Amino acid sequence: MGRDGVGGVVIGTDAGGTSTRCVVADLGGRVVARGRAGGGNQFSSADPAAAFEEALRQAVTGARAVLGAGADEVAAAVFGVAGASAAGHARAAETAGRAWRGVGLPGLPRVTDDIAVAFAAGTHEPEGAVVIAGTGAVAAYVADGSVRHRCDGYGWLLGDEGSAVWIALEGLRAALAGIDGRGGPTVLSDRMAAALGIVPGDPQEFIRTVYARLPAELGGLAPEVTGAAAEGDARSVRICDEAAARLLAALDTVLAPGAAAPVVVSGALLAGGQIAERVRAGVRERFGTGPLTAAEGVLGAAGLALRAAGAPPEAHARLISGGG
Repeated sequence: MGRDGVGGVVIGTDAGGTSTRCVVADLGGRVVARGRAGGGNQFSSADPAAAFEEALRQAVTGARAVLGAGADEVAAAVFGVAGASAAGHARAAETAGRAWRGVGLPGLPRVTDDIAVAFAAGTHEPEGAVVIAGTGAVAAYVADGSVRHRCDGYGWLLGDEGSAVWIALEGLRAALAGIDGRGGPTVLSDRMAAALGIVPGDPQEFIRTVYARLPAELGGLAPEVTGAAAEGDARSVRICDEAAARLLAALDTVLAPGAAAPVVVSGALLAGGQIAERVRAGVRERFGTGPLTAAEGVLGAAGLALRAAGAPPEAHARLISGGG
């Protein structure tokens, strides 16, 4: 390792379906370089190994410009990879290893999943719970950089309850029910039609347009529901209340109320707004303290690498707080 932790570095990588991000940090928790490339999900991205390698190459090149040869003194590295659960771990590890060798770095990185790095992006504590709500949704108990118990995260067809896609689908169902008479009137009938660019009041237009879209794209309609709820639309308020309740129910399965462990919240839906407020209030009610907000996942991966390198917890805390 380098002098006073300056020459020695750690590398964190967070690979999701949309993008792959990489940071190089010194052992004091200061980010010295970043890299970014395309999606690295093992099951949905075109070439995850190429994305890993490109993000790594950018970050390491940047670190060498700052630290010189010291950037090659890698004390530890962690990859958080979407889809790297028990079933997908071997594939993710092989892909990460191939990219690592392609950049010419010594040793091999540790590979875990994006849930574990999301937790580590919110706290330097070694274990606790995380609830994530964005396009998908999942709750998990994490210890020492690994998921020990998870609830949901089953995708739009089988689960992801409380996610943006789930909210959008509930909103679309409410919109159609408002048109055909099964439900009471709701502004969602017009709001969803406008967002989809279709003629209001025509269920067949909804069918043609919605079924032509990828499920993940439908998550972009969730703000129509949350916006209508903020304006007082009763059906939209019920959907948002139910979304928060389902996220909290998932959390309850992985961490018993009253447990003395940190709770981290992550994902766009929990960054702000009425659903985030409901979930945060539920966490305070259950555990007597508010949840911690996760920074970007790549910093969680680098935080786990700092822990593996023997850096003090303060370095991890500094990294995820933005002080790095």
